[in-house]
Amino acid sequence: MINLITYIFLGLLQGITEPIPVSSSGHILILQTILKNLNQSINVDFETLAVITNFGSLIAIVIIYWNDIVKLIKDFFSYIFTKETRKDTKKGYLYSWKLVVATIPAGIFGIIATKIDLLETLEKNIKFIGITLIITSIFLFLIRNFKGKKSKDQISFKDSIIIGLYQMVSVIPGISRSGATIVGGMFQGLKREEAFNFSFLLYIPISIATTILGVKDLIEISISSTTWILYIISAIIAGIFTYIFTKWFAKIVKEGKLIYFSIYCLIIGLLVIILL
Repeated sequence: MINLITYIFLGLLQGITEPIPVSSSGHILILQTILKNLNQSINVDFETLAVITNFGSLIAIVIIYWNDIVKLIKDFFSYIFTKETRKDTKKGYLYSWKLVVATIPAGIFGIIATKIDLLETLEKNIKFIGITLIITSIFLFLIRNFKGKKSKDQISFKDSIIIGLYQMVSVIPGISRSGATIVGGMFQGLKREEAFNFSFLLYIPISIATTILGVKDLIEISISSTTWILYIISAIIAGIFTYIFTKWFAKIVKEGKLIYFSIYCLIIGLLVIILL
């Protein structure tokens, strides 16, 4: 029963914290530390569960942005193969490439970090997670009043690279991916809504890559049918709450209320450093 509750709660935690700028990975590591301190007998493969709940979140984001994704794909290939409609599809074609360009830094850094076991080393130091949450808090505080003027079509490739570098930093545990990329977008002068949309469309390719790598590892281990049921329950819960909280967070960003997340990350970061 304790394992079932743990799977449900981790799915809930992933679903809530993935879209909002508080670091889902950081929170899962914090919970993992607390659970181990309270009950050493809890038998949960947190690494595998993180991959599967992330897939649930990915499905939710794809559903939310389905129309945008379809349009970008159509524009991309129409621009390449259909000369007559190039003027109508060029914006979508260029926007697609900007997402690709912004994905590259995190992809390269993620591969290097995995090769040298950097992330595994950092994840073992829970106080480091507290520090990175405070760093997230500081950046959210700095852009609390930013509005920006750039529309979707005004995003440059330079903007994409810089936002991609912010996403690269978010590979480090405790640095919020959504927070980092939204901060990066707003620092580049994007409107709040455009920074939000670019951030979540950017989440899709990096999450697909994470899922593919995770599936490769899953094939190599033996998982019981009972555990698979728990994984599926956790993924469904993660997907449902990711959908709900992404919609909610979009309103928060539009209203310019990121200061609340800054305060939250600061408090949690300090508590982690002091208590864990």
